[in-house]
Amino acid sequence: MHGRARPRAYRERVDRARDRLQAVLEALPRAAIVQGGDAHVVAVNRRFIEMFALDGVDHSPGAPLGPVVDEVAGRFAVRPDPTAARTTALAARRVHRVAEFPLADGRIIRRETAPLYDPDGRPSGSLWTAEDVTETKRREQALHRANAALAELARRRNEFLASASHNLRTPLTSVLSFCDLLADPASGPLGPEQREFLAAIRRNAERMASVITALLETAVLREPRRRLECAAVDVARLVEHAVLDRMPTLTAAGVFTVLRCEPGPPLRGDEHRLAQVLDNLLENAAKFTPSGGRVGIDAAPDGDAWRIEVTDSGIGVPAEYREEIFSGFVRAPNAEHGGFPGTGLGLAFSRDIVRRHGGDLTVSDAPGRGAVFTVRLPTEGPGPDDDTEGTDGP
Repeated sequence: MHGRARPRAYRERVDRARDRLQAVLEALPRAAIVQGGDAHVVAVNRRFIEMFALDGVDHSPGAPLGPVVDEVAGRFAVRPDPTAARTTALAARRVHRVAEFPLADGRIIRRETAPLYDPDGRPSGSLWTAEDVTETKRREQALHRANAALAELARRRNEFLASASHNLRTPLTSVLSFCDLLADPASGPLGPEQREFLAAIRRNAERMASVITALLETAVLREPRRRLECAAVDVARLVEHAVLDRMPTLTAAGVFTVLRCEPGPPLRGDEHRLAQVLDNLLENAAKFTPSGGRVGIDAAPDGDAWRIEVTDSGIGVPAEYREEIFSGFVRAPNAEHGGFPGTGLGLAFSRDIVRRHGGDLTVSDAPGRGAVFTVRLPTEGPGPDDDTEGTDGP
C-alpha cells in the first residue's frame, strides 16, 4: 500500500512542477521551449508553437526534440544545422548565446539560448526563447537610412557654407581695400557727403564680413570631425587675454572695462574655443553699451565649476527673448531696431561650445541697466556625452 502511494505522490509532485514550469513559460513575453539534456521536449509555450507552426508536430513533454528542431529549421531562410544532436551539443557548452535569423516568410527572429543546471550544478538541458524583431529591425534600418541622409545633407551644407563664405569674402576684401584707398588723403580730398557715403560702404562691408565669419564658424563647428581639444586651462590667463585682445574695440567704443578673477583650480577645456566664447561676449558687450558705459568680466570658482560673468550697462535683453537669442539668426527687437549690426550667430555658437564642455550660457538683467551673460563650466571638463558636434547652435 505504502509502496504504491510513494510513486503516486512522486508523480503528483512532478506534475505540479511541470504545471508550474508551463505557467512560467506561458507568462513569458517570448516564444520559449525547454529541452532536456537527453534531447527531449520538457515544455513549450503557445507562443513558440504559433511562431513556428508546430501544431502538426509532437511537442508534448517527453517527445523527441529532433522533429521539433527539423520543423523550426525548415522555417529559416537559410537552413541551419537542424539535428537534435547539434542542438544538444550547443546547449552543453554552457554559454548564453544570442543570434538573429531571417525566416523564409520575411520575419526576423532573435533567438536566445541559456543553459540549465540541476541542483548539483550539472547541465540538465537548455532554455530557448525566440522573439519576432521584424518591426524593430525595420525601424532600425529606416533610422539608419535617415541618419545617413542627414549626414549627407550636413556634409553638403558645410560645403556650401565654406564655398559661399570664401566666394563672398574675396570681393569684400577688395571693397574694403578700395575704401581704405579712397579714405587716404593721397587719393585726393573728399567732400562731407562723399565721406558719409564711404563710411556707409565700409560699415556695411564690415557687417557683411562679420556674417561671413559667422558662416565659416558655423561650417567648422558643425563638422563632425571637429572635436574639442581639452587640456588644463588657467582661467585667470584666459579672461585676461580675452580682455586684452578686445581692448582696442572696448576703448574705441568709449567703454570703461573692469576685470576681476578670483584664484581657483585650472579648468579642463578647449582654451581656443573658450577664448572665442569670451571674445564673442565682450564684442557684444562693447557693441550694445553706449560710450561712457561699463563692461565687466568677473570669474570665480563656484563649487565644482567656474562661473564667468560678462556684464554690461547697455540696452539689455527683453525677458521673452532670453532663450531665443541663443538659437541662431535671432536678435532681440531692441537690438534689431536700434541699428546694431550682427546676425545672432555668435551667441548660438558660444552656447554650443559651452554646452559641449558640459556647462551652460545664460543671460539675465544686470543691476540697474544692461545684461549679464553667465558662463558656467565644470572644472573637470566635458563628460563622455558632452563633446559632440553642435546641434542647436551653429
